Amino acid sequence: MAVVGVLDSLAAEERWLYPGFLAMYAAIYCVGQLALLRRWAWPLRLDGASCLISLAHGTPAALAAAGAILALPPEARGFAAPNTRLQDHVLDYSVAYFTMDLLHYLAFLPGDTLFIAHHVATLFVFVTCRYLVRHGAYALLVLLVLAEVTSLLQNVWTLAGIWRAEKPAAARVYRALSPPFYFIYTVVRGVAGPLFFLKMSLFYLSGQAVDVIPWWVRISWIVVVGTAITVSNLWIWNLWKELFRERKQSMAKKST
Repeated sequence: MAVVGVLDSLAAEERWLYPGFLAMYAAIYCVGQLALLRRWAWPLRLDGASCLISLAHGTPAALAAAGAILALPPEARGFAAPNTRLQDHVLDYSVAYFTMDLLHYLAFLPGDTLFIAHHVATLFVFVTCRYLVRHGAYALLVLLVLAEVTSLLQNVWTLAGIWRAEKPAAARVYRALSPPFYFIYTVVRGVAGPLFFLKMSLFYLSGQAVDVIPWWVRISWIVVVGTAITVSNLWIWNLWKELFRERKQSMAKKST
């Protein structure tokens, strides 16, 4: 019920919420860097601060995106449907997060070109939907749900991974979380995501949205989303291979 109440208030809110969302992420980031994580080694603090704002974004964004989709009748959930006010607020919430995390990478990790490219491309898609064409939020919010539904588990897994070399408890958490996280991520990013992406791509390539979404925007969305899905699947595939290699080595040691 609390989530419904928050979504109702957001739907009624006429103000531009992006500055407030950005200030919130900046405050969380600063509290993490200067207070909560100040005793961590600098490289670990950087990863931890990024995880903190990701935690603030992921699950709330997934819930809000799902709520914004379900708030509409089925006939209004279309790839070329105009954005609602609630959908725009959810997009702004995510745009603020990716802005803050992009600034983090540009300031402290400029060599991490893959994350920087991912954030720039994601911002391009969200910003063009929110501020340029003002249509198509339904498709992006479904993709946002799929992308962020594993966020909480992934961030806990990431934090455990940061400390696994130094903290035995963190190593145990990391080992325990890896199989279920990999499985859920594979189902979401390797099955559900590609199926929805195929449906979205076929619609946009058919020309049915030509009157509201220019061709270059539609094609760029397809390229960006398709690339992101491909990279995500390559990432999780490599993690599966590493997991099986470690299990095989562990079994070999036990047998000797």
